[in-house]
Amino acid sequence: MDVPAVALRGLVKRFGRTVAVDHLDLDIPAGSFYGIVGPNGAGKTTTLSMATGLLVPDGGRALVHGVDVWAEPTVAAPLIGVLPDGLRLFDRLTGPELISYAGLLRRIAPDVVAARRDDLIAALDLHVAGSTLVADYSAGMTKKVALACALVHAPRVLVLDEPFEAVDPVSAAGIRAILQRFVDAGGTVVMSSHVMALVERTCTHVAVVGAGRVVAAGSLDEVRGGQDLESRFVGLLGGPAQTPELSWLRPSSG
Repeated sequence: MDVPAVALRGLVKRFGRTVAVDHLDLDIPAGSFYGIVGPNGAGKTTTLSMATGLLVPDGGRALVHGVDVWAEPTVAAPLIGVLPDGLRLFDRLTGPELISYAGLLRRIAPDVVAARRDDLIAALDLHVAGSTLVADYSAGMTKKVALACALVHAPRVLVLDEPFEAVDPVSAAGIRAILQRFVDAGGTVVMSSHVMALVERTCTHVAVVGAGRVVAAGSLDEVRGGQDLESRFVGLLGGPAQTPELSWLRPSSG
């Protein structure tokens, strides 16, 4: 039996009396482009943070290619590239300096880091920033340089929390192409997103998460069940029974 790229077993996380993740189980196949979707507050970011070693779980296990992220962190870390949502960067560095720093932290040889840095700058169209400090980057440029830092050590699994948020359409197309080549070469991408059309266009597999649990998971076609993903999402998690009419919200003719 093939070992999943990511296996989550009984993950639990509480914040005070709030249960953010409730005994969540999920297998993510190696070589898949996996989308995780859910409403705000569903536990997506908390789950990905626990799966990648950024947040200590209250219970359960997270394994990457069979390696327990929390029991063997030094073995698991090189396997994972992470782009968290709202990541704080060392933004008093330029983009090239930040990418180099990320590579050197991974103990990659300086000449290898330099070559990979230059490749990533070209692939992500980051050369336009020149010597600009990351603190002065736009939101989209910041997202791209953070992605470069996640890729520089050539991980086997790439975990991305809202990777296309604030990224312009041209840059988004370039990022999708890079991620698709990564998957085609045998890597695994795990991506959370609120944009159903993006997940449908990009992902091979999807999990729908609600109230800290997996509601549905499998191949894109299995989860959709003959519907578009947005309709299936609403059907699984429910929407407002009736949208209240805002009778006062009418332009005045006077």
